[in-house]
Amino acid sequence: MRTVESATDAADPMVRLPLTREVRSLQEARAAIDEVDAALALLLARRAELAGAVQRLKPVGGFAGRDPHRERQIVEAMARRAPALGVDRLARIMNAVIEAGLEAAEDAREAR
Repeated sequence: MRTVESATDAADPMVRLPLTREVRSLQEARAAIDEVDAALALLLARRAELAGAVQRLKPVGGFAGRDPHRERQIVEAMARRAPALGVDRLARIMNAVIEAGLEAAEDAREAR
């Protein structure tokens, strides 16, 4: 399995993240979690960059420009892909992701 080293790698369908059924030991389980976490970190960074682009394009950006309907659509779509997590858990996760992305966009704007 190729190591996830960039957001492009993490999104590449040729990068195969570890499957739970292939994990045979605690060490393998932890290594698999590390691979998933590496991919997740890179994907979250990429999402934050894209959210920053959205903030630049919206008439009202930042926390004031949040769109609850759009956020609900995102969560519902994710819940269809990850039903074991469910809408409520994913809503909490995505709220944290969205808020972190907005904060990162604000920080980047202030740094310019």
